Amino acid sequence: MGLKLVMAPSEEPVSLAEVKAYLRIDGTDFDTLLTGLIKAAREYCENFQNRAFVTQTWELTMDEFPDLPLKLPKPPLQSVVSIKYTDQNGAETVFDPSNYLVDPVSEPGRIAFAYGKSWPSVTLQPVNGVKIQFVAGYGAASAVPENVKQAMMIFVANRFENPDREDVPDVVHSLLWPERIVPV
Repeated sequence: MGLKLVMAPSEEPVSLAEVKAYLRIDGTDFDTLLTGLIKAAREYCENFQNRAFVTQTWELTMDEFPDLPLKLPKPPLQSVVSIKYTDQNGAETVFDPSNYLVDPVSEPGRIAFAYGKSWPSVTLQPVNGVKIQFVAGYGAASAVPENVKQAMMIFVANRFENPDREDVPDVVHSLLWPERIVPV
C-alpha cells in the first residue's frame, strides 16, 4: 500500500503574522525562516497525529482490491475524488461512484460498497492496481483545532530560539495526543 500527496495545502494552519505576533517579532528579517518553520511544524504535527489539517488531496494505491469497508488514512475525510483500477493489460477504469458509499462522518472516513455491489471480476496489474484519490483535512485554516495551532506555534518558537536542537517540547505532544489517530 502506498500513499502519495497529490495536492498540498494552499495555506498553513497558522499564518506568518500569527507566528510573528506570538514570537514578538517586527519587520521582515526572519520571514523566510519562519515560513519554512511553519511548514515544518505542520508536517511534524500532521505526521504525529496521522491527520491532514488544511484541505489537501492524497492518492492511496494498493496491489489488489481491498476489503470494504475501507478506512482511509489522513482524517478527517472530506470526499473521494475517484477510485480507479488498472487491469493486467494496462487499461485504467474508473470504478463508478454508484458502486460505493463514502462515509466522511466516521473517523477515519470510510468507503463501503453500495447495496448489492462488489468489485469487478478482472485481473489487476501486479503492482498498484487500485488507486483511490481523496480529499482530506478540516477545510480552511480557520477550521483547524486550536490545540493544533498552539502546538505548531510552540514547535516554531522552539526551533527558532534553538536552531541546533532537534528535540520537540513535550507540550507539543501533549497538545496533539488527544486527537492522535492510530494509522490505518
